[in-house]
Amino acid sequence: MEKFKTLTSTYVPLPIENVDTDQIIPARFLKATTREGFGDNLFADWRYEKSGEPKTDFVLNNPTYSGEILVAGKNFGSGSSREHAAWAIAGYGFKVVVSSFFADIFRNNALNNGLLPVIVSEAFLTGLFENPPHATLTVNLEEQFIRNNENGKTESFDINPYKKECLLKGLDDIDFLLSNRDKIEEYEKNRPFVY
Repeated sequence: MEKFKTLTSTYVPLPIENVDTDQIIPARFLKATTREGFGDNLFADWRYEKSGEPKTDFVLNNPTYSGEILVAGKNFGSGSSREHAAWAIAGYGFKVVVSSFFADIFRNNALNNGLLPVIVSEAFLTGLFENPPHATLTVNLEEQFIRNNENGKTESFDINPYKKECLLKGLDDIDFLLSNRDKIEEYEKNRPFVY
């Protein structure tokens, strides 16, 4: 995983509430056993006609919008627990998802896959949707704040300290354990044996 500290980027607005994981990555794409290619099918039913042609009215097909941040409506990532939803968002190139509420399982899957979910207030989120197309956001993980660079408004966000450390260092759970291997071995060597 890449290290994450601070990101300033334009963003893609998706002002739709209650987006579930089947809308993020439809079930018919879940047969793959690796993470590759999921970004191509992100929001597939909204993004493409049945013929495979891009729908011109969907935001990901609008060249006006781009960036490494997805700004979504309230209750993003509800529904099934499929980790593929986080794979699809990250595979498309997003590093941050902003919403006023995330489903818990989606939020954990995102963090486990190097994708930072940032929870903001309803008022802050509304301000992002009102910005012009080339507005930028700054997300600072070390100091845990997000700034709307269009109007200067800033909010802090919460994150599990362990997941924060993993993102800052670019580690997944296995990498984190391996990075502490010496400490684990030392502890095991010195702890009393219990029958």
